[in-house]
Amino acid sequence: MWNRFVLTLAAVGLVSTAAAAGQAPQAAPKPPANEDCLACHGDADAKRADGRTIAVDAKRFEGSTHGPMACVDCHADLAKLTEFPHPDTLAKVACASCHDDIGSKYRDSIHAWAKEKAGLNVAPSCTDCHGRHDIAKKTDPASRVARPNIPTTCGRCHEGIKQKYDAGIHAIALKRGDSRAPVCADCHTAHSIQRADTDAWRLSVTAECGSCHIESARTFLDTFHGQVTALGYTRVAACADCHGAHDIFPKSDARSTVSPARLVTTCGRCHAGASASFVQYDPHANRTDKALNSTLYYAAKFMNLLLLGVFGFFGLHTVLWLSRGLKARSEARR
Repeated sequence: MWNRFVLTLAAVGLVSTAAAAGQAPQAAPKPPANEDCLACHGDADAKRADGRTIAVDAKRFEGSTHGPMACVDCHADLAKLTEFPHPDTLAKVACASCHDDIGSKYRDSIHAWAKEKAGLNVAPSCTDCHGRHDIAKKTDPASRVARPNIPTTCGRCHEGIKQKYDAGIHAIALKRGDSRAPVCADCHTAHSIQRADTDAWRLSVTAECGSCHIESARTFLDTFHGQVTALGYTRVAACADCHGAHDIFPKSDARSTVSPARLVTTCGRCHAGASASFVQYDPHANRTDKALNSTLYYAAKFMNLLLLGVFGFFGLHTVLWLSRGLKARSEARR
């Protein structure tokens, strides 16, 4: 009777056939251990048929931020592997399964668009920037994404821009050990990188530069260029239009686009017919610094007093007029 009951359950799939036959069910296959993987991949000469290396340095992996993990934590399709060697083609590692917040930022970036929608296989993914089996924290000096190493990491793809950056004042300051000097990720962010030729990006440039150059950004926003930019228009000059984007030099350097020798040419890109007198316009005029420009300082003081006088006079006039009007209405009612 009991055996018939068990066989019935087996027929509808509620118990295994082994249990129905009175046999102990087989245990699920044990996933391969790291030692199993390193038996092949630990060989420094291990390569694919096309010559690409598949070697993994066990010591570097153990010392990486993923060192405590198992191989199959990332290569999840091998967790049920029972025979070696495994197939040549494996499922792509899904970094977002652990790093979902970062994965969502990457998916909205220009890098992800180029790789997944435009089909550019050369566009970077997680491993191109962070590495594969030797991933280190960004606080580790050896990490590809450690602050001093970021220009080199980005420069593997953006070689031309890296050359310009290396010549500029930001890279020189970084090489001198100034940790405040900006690197690629400071201006472009790390994961949610966007196109630099969009209106949204151009409008954000002043805020990006102003995060370091606070006083320059403040005085820029007081000018015509800054006021129109703040209104959301991109047809006027912002920081990079005058100073450049990657190969930025001090004003005293003859290579600088805002050096006295090149200023007419720089302004002339927007203002046809710009002359030596035209470029006397100060794009960072400071109305609060008397020593820098006394004329502007006193003109600003006069305008402030004039505004206070006008509003004060007409404010008092309005109060008196209202009082007289209320008095006249009251008398008319009586």
